[in-house]
Order: sequence, then structure tokens, then C-alpha cells
Amino acid sequence: MRPGAWEVAAAVPDPELPIVTVSDLGILREVAQDGGSVTATITPTYSGCPALAEITAELRHRLVAAGYLEVEILTRLSPPWTSDWITAEGRRKLAAAGLAPPQAARRHSGSVPLTLLAARPAVSCPRCGSARTARTAEFSGTACKALYRCDDCLEPFEYVKEH
Repeated sequence: MRPGAWEVAAAVPDPELPIVTVSDLGILREVAQDGGSVTATITPTYSGCPALAEITAELRHRLVAAGYLEVEILTRLSPPWTSDWITAEGRRKLAAAGLAPPQAARRHSGSVPLTLLAARPAVSCPRCGSARTARTAEFSGTACKALYRCDDCLEPFEYVKEH
């Protein structure tokens, strides 16, 4: 008996953050199965994500290898991906790997004051938990991560940016 299409698709690792799956990140939005046909729908973390082609190819490869004869991978850009879609398990895996998971998006109701230099919320160190950290670079190995350093344990770490 072949595994369920959702389980197969959900197990695909993110090529840029292989410690988490496309399901952990909330990139995998839907998997529809009709007999031997499967349609998986994904939403990239941003529209220019360079990993999109690799994610699509790996989803197709794993679904075909699992015995699904017709596989279609759709890309849905609306609504846009948000870091709020990262599962609790995904956040746990990121932190366990030494990556600070993105903070929950701040939602506002009513008017929002506009400032030219908005204060950034503190990013906690994934190693020691200290909030005394400093951003050292806006970008890391990928555009979706920034580099930080902890002022207490002095360890550098990456922060997965919120969107």
C-alpha cells in the first residue's frame, strides 16, 4: 500500500533550511488526491524564491516514486506566505538547530504610527535565550535570514526573518 500523498509531500525538506520540511514552513498548502493523480499546491516564502524550482522538482520526484502516476505542482501566490504559517514543530526544529525562528507578526488595529526608524524587536539567542543580541548583517546565506550575535554568550547565529 502506498503512503498518503500528503505524508509524502509534507516530508520534503526545504532546500535552504533542510532541518525543516515544506510542511513545517507552511509552504505546502494543499494536496488533493484523485486515484493515482495528485495535485500539490505550494506558496513560496516570497515570489522570487530561488528554491521554488528545487522544491517543485523534489515534490514531483517523491510523489512519483511513491506510486502516483500523474503529479501536478501548483504555485499559489495569494494570499502571500507569512512566517505565521511556520508550525510550532517547525519553530522548535529551527531553534534546536541554532536558528532563531521568526517572531510572530505584529498585528495592528486602527491607526498605526509611522516612524522613519522603527525599533526592531529583540531577537532572542537560540543558544542561551538572551535578548541582548545585535544584528551584524541584514542578509545571511539566503535573503530570508539575517546574521546576529549574542552579547551574552558571544555566539553568532542566524535569524529567520518574519514576512
